Amino acid sequence: MGANDLQQTITLHRPAKAAAPQGPWTVEAIQALLDKPLMDLLFEAQTVHRQHFPEGDIELATLLSVKTGGCPENCGYCPQSAEFDTGVKAQKLMEVDEVVRAARAAKDAGATRFCMGAAWRAPKDRDVEKVAVLVEAVKGLGLQTCATLGMLEPHHAHQLKAAGLDYYNHNLDTAPEYYTDVVDTRTYQDRLDTLAHVRSAGISVCCGGIVGMGEQPVHRAGLIAQLANLSPYPESVPINSLVRVPGTPLADSEPVDPFDFVRMIAVARITMPTARVRLSAGRQQMGDAVQALCFMAGANSIFYGDKLLVTGNPDVEADTVLLRKLGLNARQVQEQPEGCAA
Repeated sequence: MGANDLQQTITLHRPAKAAAPQGPWTVEAIQALLDKPLMDLLFEAQTVHRQHFPEGDIELATLLSVKTGGCPENCGYCPQSAEFDTGVKAQKLMEVDEVVRAARAAKDAGATRFCMGAAWRAPKDRDVEKVAVLVEAVKGLGLQTCATLGMLEPHHAHQLKAAGLDYYNHNLDTAPEYYTDVVDTRTYQDRLDTLAHVRSAGISVCCGGIVGMGEQPVHRAGLIAQLANLSPYPESVPINSLVRVPGTPLADSEPVDPFDFVRMIAVARITMPTARVRLSAGRQQMGDAVQALCFMAGANSIFYGDKLLVTGNPDVEADTVLLRKLGLNARQVQEQPEGCAA
């Protein structure tokens, strides 16, 4: 058999392009996906993924903590809570020139999106005014802008939109039924209300959750159901593996099975076909092989840099080497994929 014959054989056996699965999604339907044989699940997820994104396309995003520590919330996973003794000291909001230097360095390293996180329960008017200045400055560098500042009022969302904010991150964390086991200083509805305010202001949504907080499989399915049934579903979906920080209530949680984490990535891709599914916190503990499976499962965005807020992350050089080994390419364009339903 010659080379041309082999190429024809490969082409003929590629999976036919089919319509992406559609919601609404029940918890039972998502659980059925999570329970599939892993190879079948990966095949389905990769097939859906290739229908909506260029092969090997990876978005590089950088996250900077612009205001660290002192948060009054009691989220059981968070080292920035004032209730927990984790060694994180409260700091004031960073100055504009500091943030611009960090954003420029991120862009020079290949990032296309720059995310700014502040440890507030809900920012005050004066806080939003200062963050709006940061957003304008980072936007001026040609980067996509993202912020995570806690709960937002409608006028705050509009103010940030006017400053040029592209994305707002506000995670649901877990399923509604498990939520109060993780945090009880704000309600699930509070989180949904913030997402609604962000949408109303015309800002794209970045929203995901955390795996490995002691939840049961049904709670993982419930989280995906909540995300996939948002109308529209988020443009960005970060899936985090819990980073167990000493001093937090969840420090002794049982580590999530790596294959279960890969399954979460795959099901997020299948149920939210045009979203950027971000391989987020916990990458440092995964190793290259598990990360490669996550990319196979449809992850096409990573946080890029040596730190996620206050916890570790693989460094830029290690990420560059890994992406090169896998034949993946950093995304160079800012536009959403054509026909994005999110």
